[in-house]
Amino acid sequence: MVTPVIVAPDNSQVIPLVPEFIVPQDGYNKQDCENAAAKRWLEKYAQQYARFGITILGDDLYAHQPLCELILQQQLNFILVCKPESHQTLYEWLQGMPVDTLSLKHWRGKVYEIYTYHYVNQVPLRDGENPLLVNWCELNITRSDGIRVYKNTFVTNHHITAQNVEAIVLSGRARWKVENENNNTLKNKGYNLTHNFGHGKNHLSSLLATFIILAFLFHTLLHLTNEKYRLIRQHLPTCKTFFDDLRALTRYLYFDSWNSLLDFMIHGLELNFCFNTS
Repeated sequence: MVTPVIVAPDNSQVIPLVPEFIVPQDGYNKQDCENAAAKRWLEKYAQQYARFGITILGDDLYAHQPLCELILQQQLNFILVCKPESHQTLYEWLQGMPVDTLSLKHWRGKVYEIYTYHYVNQVPLRDGENPLLVNWCELNITRSDGIRVYKNTFVTNHHITAQNVEAIVLSGRARWKVENENNNTLKNKGYNLTHNFGHGKNHLSSLLATFIILAFLFHTLLHLTNEKYRLIRQHLPTCKTFFDDLRALTRYLYFDSWNSLLDFMIHGLELNFCFNTS
């Protein structure tokens, strides 16, 4: 399934959205694929987010003209990884164009890291008629001892300048939060969503996967809005420990509400929380 989430640089919280499942579609002979599922998701849900100025992030799989044009048609923006081996035309154009450069030095506690940005606006994404013109940027990170620690390239519809190239690349790199803060959490941190989630013969696997994502969404919103929940999770940092405690408590005790359950846990853990008694 395609698992879209709302992410932001330097924010460890992600907000999962409605997934789109990669399954054969009724009336189609072709096998379904991630790219087709992404297009379906955009057609179904993109208009809900257009007014917020959303930028779609993704890997090289998405950096192709049909999907980029669909993103723009839905009044969204994009920052997508763009590899040389899959975009030969674009990189041939880059070889004959003047490239702007920006270098910044960051102290990392032990060594300096040099962030070198290259960027060009208005290059064709593909060969042929009516190619989409995109804006390209690259980041190389090297240490002061000459060792390269990172390199990646992106295309975007945002116009790139010396003032915003750092922010554009930082946002493009935030796509890794889909894997780290979302998929990895669902697979390895108590939610038990395995890579091959094959349950049932028709829709059971999709239903169970949706319930798991919905649970993760509720927990994320609780973390963002509920002080008691945040306090408890600080002292029960792993999801598995927290889930095990919930399972044990609700097996043997009855609580009038979710709030009373949180109060019980705060008292039991002897945590310092100022309860409103008025």
